[in-house]
Amino acid sequence: MEDRDLVERQIGRRPRAFRRVAFRCPFGMPAVTEQEPYDACGAPFPTTYYLTCRHVIAAVSRLEAAGGVERWSAAVATDTELAADLARATKQQQQIRRTLAGSSEGADHGTSLDTGIGGSRNPTQLKCLHAHVAFALAQPGYLVGEGILAEAVDPWPADGCCSPVDERAT
Repeated sequence: MEDRDLVERQIGRRPRAFRRVAFRCPFGMPAVTEQEPYDACGAPFPTTYYLTCRHVIAAVSRLEAAGGVERWSAAVATDTELAADLARATKQQQQIRRTLAGSSEGADHGTSLDTGIGGSRNPTQLKCLHAHVAFALAQPGYLVGEGILAEAVDPWPADGCCSPVDERAT
């Protein structure tokens, strides 16, 4: 089965602006995809790295529901190492988006290429922990995203892959 088809089964719809799988779970299934900066119609897709594993998505969602966005935003605001790491990752995100876009500027004339992780216009105010975890998995060494993932309880299932794959289709 093709990666795009596996991701479609994971997220329940055809992936928009799909480029490739950027990280696989411990069971070899797609866990993070890399997206084109613009979809086929030229609409911006600001999330370069997108979590697709349902189990890790749920673990990060529990963190968000428990005030994780506010807690991690405060940590970045008060910890100079985390702030510098976020600034470095934001510049890396922008460089990756510009490289992936090439000469394309999409319907927004390139303005979304300068956004931060998860499409944030204010990178110091985190808005989506999922995007930071996805960035860390796709680009190892990102302390903020790795810290968020480390805080997640059981991000990967212990008893086997959680992706719905019809074995007859493979």
